[in-house]
Amino acid sequence: MKNEKDTFYLVRGDFLPEAMKKTLQVKKDLERGKVASIFEAVQKVGLSRSAFYKYRDAVFPFQAIQQTKIITLFFHLEDRSGTLSHLLDMVAKAGGNILTIHQSIPLNGKANVTLSLDIEHLRVDLDELITCLKKHQFIEKVDVLGSGA
Repeated sequence: MKNEKDTFYLVRGDFLPEAMKKTLQVKKDLERGKVASIFEAVQKVGLSRSAFYKYRDAVFPFQAIQQTKIITLFFHLEDRSGTLSHLLDMVAKAGGNILTIHQSIPLNGKANVTLSLDIEHLRVDLDELITCLKKHQFIEKVDVLGSGA
């Protein structure tokens, strides 16, 4: 069964809670350079920083998702021989083009890996790929960090 965190929905703007609408405005102001900091942006729209951090990675304008062909994924992996190679192979077989890889130094048998992927030619649905990756024994966590070109 799919985890709710792995499922995305398209929701009409007037149905969004006010905090999500304000989060979108904060992201827009930051992206366009209308404000110098997150603190300034949340003050401008009347949103708490905690609400912004709660929603910032969960709400996106439809146009941004529609145009996005690059996604950044965060993984928490077991530090075993061949783990990273196996992860990269699974992503490549699904049609993901790996653009960047960053791996932390393993501590206590665990390593953090961040992958930026071009998903334009992905042969499976992104939700399906993430669900499949989460099923592997050596992958403890998968999060979508962001999307953008």
